[in-house]
Amino acid sequence: MKQTENAEGWAKEMIRSAGLRVTPARVATLDILLKSDSPLTHGEVFLALREMNFDKATVFRNLNDLVTASVLRRSELGDHVWRFEVIHDSEREHSTHPHFVCVDCGSVSCMEKVELTKKSQSLSLNFGHITEILLRGHCKNCT
Repeated sequence: MKQTENAEGWAKEMIRSAGLRVTPARVATLDILLKSDSPLTHGEVFLALREMNFDKATVFRNLNDLVTASVLRRSELGDHVWRFEVIHDSEREHSTHPHFVCVDCGSVSCMEKVELTKKSQSLSLNFGHITEILLRGHCKNCT
């Protein structure tokens, strides 16, 4: 995990390089998502920022601005709720990474290290372009 000082500097640089104005709300939003081990919903980001007195509309607008600028990824994991996560430099060449959703507790885990094999990638072209892989099951806490 990056130190807060480095994370804040990284957040400011990402916002600037995306062509957006650096604001306290954008920096705080990006910082919360950078520190998270899994994608967060708008409500979860809002709750994490509640002490900073940003309203829900500001948080939602900043999340969507950062998605449009390709700083964040927005995913819908089968429950009709958007979740947001940082697109790290190492992920820029890939459109996404798989997620695991627990069918019992609803927890979401990123599976960044999981990649399709070359054979799976070539076979998937028969269906179209894969934009998301979602695995469902029972997490370790629920089994």
